[in-house]
Amino acid sequence: MIKNLQEELNRLGENNETPEAIQQKIAKANQELEESGEVDGLNVGDQAPDFKLKNHLGKEISLVEKLEEGPVVLVFYRGGWCPYCNLQLKAYQQALPEIKEKGAQLIAVSPQTPDNTLNQKEKEELDFELLSDQNGETAADYEVLFKVPAAVKEVYQGFGLDIAEYNGLDEWILPVPAVYIINQEGKIEFVDLNVDYTTRTEPQTIINNL
Repeated sequence: MIKNLQEELNRLGENNETPEAIQQKIAKANQELEESGEVDGLNVGDQAPDFKLKNHLGKEISLVEKLEEGPVVLVFYRGGWCPYCNLQLKAYQQALPEIKEKGAQLIAVSPQTPDNTLNQKEKEELDFELLSDQNGETAADYEVLFKVPAAVKEVYQGFGLDIAEYNGLDEWILPVPAVYIINQEGKIEFVDLNVDYTTRTEPQTIINNL
């Protein structure tokens, strides 16, 4: 039985002790990002851009090569520092046998450094590829990359989080959470993204669309 991911995410949100004023600041930034059209993502039927990114061991992984093995579920997430991302990836790990039964494979991409990816993979015991898109080029190709606005940057710094340092960069960039399903011809068959990082794609939705 596949768990309902959103219920778990909602429980995490209910335990959130972040002051209301800060939550409103983040919500405002999310709304502005959505209205900007900057991260609308690619569309169903589009050709998926190829990429070559390093995994947690520094091995280069190519989308084209992976597609030779079967369809790819491509997940963009913010990083191991994000509790919502960790819940999402754990849920996908639980759904991995059913994803594989459909002949597909799961690849998750974030801008964090390979070292942080290795730590996350070991800590969360994830059996799928976690790739480092440190300069954000792949997220940009899939139209999910944005520069963290000053108001949100200030919030994160207040929590002691330096995203630029975590990602090994000089700038604060992140992807919006997104899931693409790519068929073996390299065409996008499914897209789901949301600028609200507390909302993620259900594992069952992925399985149903494979």
